[in-house]
Amino acid sequence: MSFANALDILYEDNHCLALNKPAGWPTTHFDGKDETVDRLVKAYLKEKYDKPGNVFLGVVHRLDKPVSGSLLFARTSKAAARLSEQFREGGVEKCYWAVVEDQANPGRKSGGVPLAPWATADTGSLEDWLKKDEPRMRVEVVEPETPGAQFARLLFQVRARHNGLIWLELRPHTGRKHQLRVQLASRGAPIYGDVKYGSDHALGHSIALHARSLTFLHPTTKEPITAKSDVPKIWLGRFAYLLNPS
Repeated sequence: MSFANALDILYEDNHCLALNKPAGWPTTHFDGKDETVDRLVKAYLKEKYDKPGNVFLGVVHRLDKPVSGSLLFARTSKAAARLSEQFREGGVEKCYWAVVEDQANPGRKSGGVPLAPWATADTGSLEDWLKKDEPRMRVEVVEPETPGAQFARLLFQVRARHNGLIWLELRPHTGRKHQLRVQLASRGAPIYGDVKYGSDHALGHSIALHARSLTFLHPTTKEPITAKSDVPKIWLGRFAYLLNPS
């Protein structure tokens, strides 16, 4: 089988490559056991361009293993440095789609947990301080003065609601580990399939979080480029009434 057939390429030139990452695949390898997206891309480039020896591929950002969507790689070291700087300085515009379970509303949970912001508005922002819980491999919302806490902010827009589910468009202003997952779950709205953060449902090897698009400046021409990816097929069946309200 050709490696090209296994990849959904969104953008490709001599400097960078963007693809639609399948859910359930790690972005890059750490211990060498799992097959990873970066290895598949290297094999694709080696096959397509008949390259001898090792193929350079710069990992400039990552998506969690159960997350699908737009993922960007650099094809040269210069491009890797410039793109990494854009991600580091918040110069890359990221748009995610998420389907969340509305567990907290209507009303208030016992213990006085306030209404989630999307209960009263279709747009808004979420701001929290997050800290990694390394032993449990989770991230928690903590008080601002907690040692090691990092500030996290994202904007949300409600795209649709149906039968206890909400389709959200999310634009993070910070890039913390598990940020979207924990910020939503902490407000009684875990991402569908995200059992780690309290979802009541399974979604195969994935969670209902999709990196819909990335907009970045090309590392050499400085022109803005948007890599936009379609949602996984499982969404079209599981969330048909939510995605197509008509």
